[in-house]
Amino acid sequence: MIEVFLRQTPDYAHAAGMIPELLDNVLPDIAGSRLLIKPNFVALRGAHPCCTHPVVIAAVARHCIERGAHVTIGDSPAFGTAQAIAHGIGLTELLRPLGLEVVTLNSGVCVKSGPVRVQVSSVALNADLILNLPKFKAHSQMRFSGAVKNLFGCVTGVRKAWLHALHGDKKDRFVAMICGLMQVLPPTVSLMDGVQAMHRTGPISGEAYPLGFLGASASPVAMDAAAGMVLGAQPEFFPIWAHCLRERLPGADTAALDFPGDKPEDFDAADFILPASLKPESFRPDILFRSLVKRAWLARCKS
Repeated sequence: MIEVFLRQTPDYAHAAGMIPELLDNVLPDIAGSRLLIKPNFVALRGAHPCCTHPVVIAAVARHCIERGAHVTIGDSPAFGTAQAIAHGIGLTELLRPLGLEVVTLNSGVCVKSGPVRVQVSSVALNADLILNLPKFKAHSQMRFSGAVKNLFGCVTGVRKAWLHALHGDKKDRFVAMICGLMQVLPPTVSLMDGVQAMHRTGPISGEAYPLGFLGASASPVAMDAAAGMVLGAQPEFFPIWAHCLRERLPGADTAALDFPGDKPEDFDAADFILPASLKPESFRPDILFRSLVKRAWLARCKS
């Protein structure tokens, strides 16, 4: 059985106090380890509903430092920089007492992920452990974005946008590429932020949904399957979950999940709306060009 630890929480103030116990249930000994905390920094627009909440990130970082880990916090947004998003959502101030800054996962190594070659961040590949902090949210291309999808943020930013556009309309190929990252990356532990989830659409412009959900598991596949159970969904409704089940990846079959804490049925997701139909990613060269210019300008300012 694969354990998934779920906790109900009314708000982020209470969530911060629950995070140490949740992490201790799923983390190995991390003393002296190089640990990458990987939040979801998809965009600054509508930041709190679509990004991992700063209180969650700071609480996770604090606990990992207390347990002796060497902590890096990073993501690779498709457009813009992780630093700009961290500042915009108020994370920079919360991290200052911890002596931490956020990094953008830029330079990388070309690896094969499923049927596609991708450039994965060297910071991610060199970590001893990735602490994956996905957001519980709807996604117009995948219907749901959770722990497995969040690992796609370890692919370097502009290339990630290019892959979305190049393979986004080839659903099976794109999903296989995302799921293949689990075989490429170091061991991963996931803590999912659904205190204020996001529904109707995504990954950016959805609406906040007060789900009051925190979840943690040593398996990103199991974490997503548990989220699917909270929503009362079947695997075939979520392309990533369906792929994991077809490939018989551990954690995809809900019969093999154990919930030592709260149960999926304890959460009220009756009004959570998922996209009825999925749409492929369209290629926007104008946005891609602006992102390249912005990254180059920021890099020059730092030099």
